[in-house]
Amino acid sequence: MSELLFDFDNEVPQKPVKEGPEARIAELSDLLRRYQNEYYVQSRPSVSDAEYDRLFDELQDLENKYPEFKKPDSPTLRVGSDLEADFAEVVHAIPVLSLDKTHSKDELMNWVSKTEKNCGRAEFIAEEKIDGVSIVLTYKDGLLVQAATRGNGFVGNDVTANVKTVKSIPLKLTEPVDLTARGEIYLPLEAFSLVNDRLAVPYANPRNLASGTLRRQKSSEAGEIPLDSFIYEGFFPEKDTLATHKQVLDRLRELGFKVNSRTTLFSAGDSQAIADYIEKEREERKTLPYEIDGLVIKLNDIKMREELGYTGHHPRWAIAYKFQAPEGISVIKGIDVQVGRTGRITPVARIEPVLVSGSTVSNVTLHNQDYIDMLELAVGDKVTVSKRGDVIPAVEAVVEKNEVGNPVWKIPSTCPVCGSTLVLDGAHHFCKNLQCSARVKGQIIFFASVAQMDIETLGSETIEFLVDNGFIHSISELYTFDFHKLKDYPGFGDKKVDLIIKGLEKSKGTEYLKVLSSLGIPEIGNKVSETLIKNGIDSIDKLYEVVDSGDIGHLTSFEGIGEKTAQILIREFSSPALREQIAALRQAGLKFQQDEPLQKELINNKFQGQSWCITGSFINFRPRTLAAVEIEKRGGKVVSQVTGKTTHLLAGIDPGSKLDKARANGITVIVDEEEFMRLLAEG
Repeated sequence: MSELLFDFDNEVPQKPVKEGPEARIAELSDLLRRYQNEYYVQSRPSVSDAEYDRLFDELQDLENKYPEFKKPDSPTLRVGSDLEADFAEVVHAIPVLSLDKTHSKDELMNWVSKTEKNCGRAEFIAEEKIDGVSIVLTYKDGLLVQAATRGNGFVGNDVTANVKTVKSIPLKLTEPVDLTARGEIYLPLEAFSLVNDRLAVPYANPRNLASGTLRRQKSSEAGEIPLDSFIYEGFFPEKDTLATHKQVLDRLRELGFKVNSRTTLFSAGDSQAIADYIEKEREERKTLPYEIDGLVIKLNDIKMREELGYTGHHPRWAIAYKFQAPEGISVIKGIDVQVGRTGRITPVARIEPVLVSGSTVSNVTLHNQDYIDMLELAVGDKVTVSKRGDVIPAVEAVVEKNEVGNPVWKIPSTCPVCGSTLVLDGAHHFCKNLQCSARVKGQIIFFASVAQMDIETLGSETIEFLVDNGFIHSISELYTFDFHKLKDYPGFGDKKVDLIIKGLEKSKGTEYLKVLSSLGIPEIGNKVSETLIKNGIDSIDKLYEVVDSGDIGHLTSFEGIGEKTAQILIREFSSPALREQIAALRQAGLKFQQDEPLQKELINNKFQGQSWCITGSFINFRPRTLAAVEIEKRGGKVVSQVTGKTTHLLAGIDPGSKLDKARANGITVIVDEEEFMRLLAEG
């Protein structure tokens, strides 16, 4: 490898460069590979960032001009490509097994004793269990040719293009060897905080963000996330067989891999040292720059490992010690899909009931296909379940794959309710059939709810009955259906029917702001409706004029309306079906013009300058947006996430992680609903 020596005062090469583009590309590639290894693997950079960037830009320019000279291990591959990936399935060439696990130190020490009894005096080696994404790397003649996720242990997804953007994973080894390696890709805690704060929908933890990054469709996007790695296992050709695991790790370092320096070797019979190591790691865990969720204890001697062998699920020569028992462990019994009012498809896992944070959980939302792929989730998998944010149960990780070979679950191609072909739009699948009964039910339930039109006694069960029996097919038909017909059906007495009719008649007096937001159009809630009205678009006719002009710039000029929302407004209100619905509602007597200028009711300025976040559920504020209204009436601002600018947290029943975050940041916490009501009554 040609070598340049740099003077750090002026960073001028002291040796002439090679002539010709091919030679210069080769020279720059060698230099940059060396500098990348120094920076990302050894943590000992020998050149400044500015000089590295200058050389990198020069190489990129040359490769663009002379693509025939670009090598498959070029350092410029670290930035990724804008071409979309398909994540093909690949069969693993090595066993990719799970580990036996324990949460008890006594059980771990019993395992050590039992293993020594079976093997004789044996050395053990301990590694930190990095909380990241398992990866399998394949090298041919020293070049990285494939990177695959763990999958079900037999088949994984090809994520090579994205893994090539991980700077600490070598694209070319220091020697031209054939090798398969296993490791963990993770996101350092500092990087997680910086990246997560920029996301519209934050990730729950670094592991999930790392997994989501590896499944980005464009590797150029993956390259923007500073993922890192540790390699912990290598499978070498027979002629390179090594005697101990420590020798394997040393060999991996020699080849250019990043190996965790906190790996510890224990002498034969020194069980107490292992116990002390566990306590030391438990204490130092909170100071590490990355997340670990336990330790892995392995036999050091490779021959002893071969003698102990494997079960059908895990090696007998290794065990994972988990620091904390997860909040809940369950098994995925099945996965169904729900169809929302906008047609959005949401997968829901049916799990064996498990107690999590004081309540029993049996159903868990899985968000979308990307989320399922990120977890590599299949029916029969054993999973950890937590309660995220407000009380929402979430599958956090797969702790043990199913043993019957079930593949990663996929959303069906057709709607389970109406049979229409599903359409992928962004990260979610949608049923586009406007007559789908699930969509119709969702739209009417939302329209009639307490937070929207507040139609008395017209609850979800009544609406489902009306739709299932073919009485109602749209929101507007609520105002044309003869509810007296229901008196012949059980549960619909004179009093209930009269209350429904009275509630519908009363709803005709609801102001335009609330009617507009009750139509259930994505992104068009109270705040957007209020913004439109405050900016002079105070009737449906004026909104039609803006929509028909296609003037997105006019809409985005309003504070609080971005390009995405403007596009949705124009798309949705251009729909003949929606306009027909609005015309019917208008004919029924609903208001589609704001009669009075909007003036937010302000009782006092008690919460002026305060930023409130609301979490959990409440007795007197259902939905909890009613509590938000009371805060805003007193001059306060309501935000969705706890941040450094949040001053108060209103915590109801089952507050979730926001309560812990608020307390950790010294935020004023109101945990008693009665206390909050006293505050509202003051002044």
